Amino acid sequence: VWVSVFSLFHISVFWSFMSELFSKEQSGRLFGVIAAGASVGGLVGPTVPAFFSASLGTDNLMLIASVMLLLTIPIIFHLQALKLTAPDDHVLPTTTTTTTTTTTTTTTTRAIGGNPLAGFKAFFSNPYLLCIGLFIFLYTGISSFVYFELKNLLSELTRPERTAIWAQMDLAVNILSISTGLLVTGRIVSKFGMPVTIALVPVLICIGLLVLAISPLLGAVVVLQIVRRAGNYAVTRPAREMLFTRVDRETRFKAKPVIDVVAYRGGDMLMAWLFTGLTQGLGLGLAAVAVVGAGIAALWSLVGIYLGRWFERDDLEPNTTTVDAPSVARESTQ
Repeated sequence: VWVSVFSLFHISVFWSFMSELFSKEQSGRLFGVIAAGASVGGLVGPTVPAFFSASLGTDNLMLIASVMLLLTIPIIFHLQALKLTAPDDHVLPTTTTTTTTTTTTTTTTRAIGGNPLAGFKAFFSNPYLLCIGLFIFLYTGISSFVYFELKNLLSELTRPERTAIWAQMDLAVNILSISTGLLVTGRIVSKFGMPVTIALVPVLICIGLLVLAISPLLGAVVVLQIVRRAGNYAVTRPAREMLFTRVDRETRFKAKPVIDVVAYRGGDMLMAWLFTGLTQGLGLGLAAVAVVGAGIAALWSLVGIYLGRWFERDDLEPNTTTVDAPSVARESTQ
């Protein structure tokens, strides 16, 4: 349970950090490549216990995992140092220079402070953030629908057959995620823009669910699950994180975890209940549930297009803020 909670929270904070390091334009080129790192880890990580679990033992494997976590700390400080020293055309620091000191004070090094529950207030009072939350909520709904449909179909197979199918899906997802993130995502953003990029996977899922409604077969659900997961890792997730390059620092680090953790897991729970109600309560079959899922995916697509257009608006520039120079200087000396 702790690993699940930790993985949600620290990935959220990681992407907040990335959206602070890189500008809107840079994120379109780089976030797909950065997201490919997760898929590379998804391939490399399981190979260690797969080949060395018998010789090393569980305790040593836990120590190796702990060391891998600690190795990220110097990388974090190195990235922060790059943020402070790089020219404006690489990573964009928000700096304020005073006439009374030769020191350049960077606002990104200051503690945010304030109410720890401010993220909830920012989320519920900001239409842009609410729209992002709705997008994630609908994503979790589709994920739940596809997952439970796949689980129900796999229940008829033997345990070795289920294990083989899940392993093959994971392999396909990681390979597609890496290749797409490295070679395709940035090009989609630069050529077609954010509306197409963020709505691409929802549209594909909607089409796939309609196909599933016509031909409710195991193979169709497996392909749909691969497309959903690989598309999320390589395209939808990076595009979603780009949206936070347009918000201020406090919103990025306080409201974003509310969306990534509370809205994500809350939506997952509610959609699981909805699926259970449709299947066990109303007795709907695979085809009927797929039609309902296609409707959710269609709404998800529309929200994505709306968010993409909102992201590209020139008047949405909350990162461009003015800071009182003397006050910054005083805080840095304190």
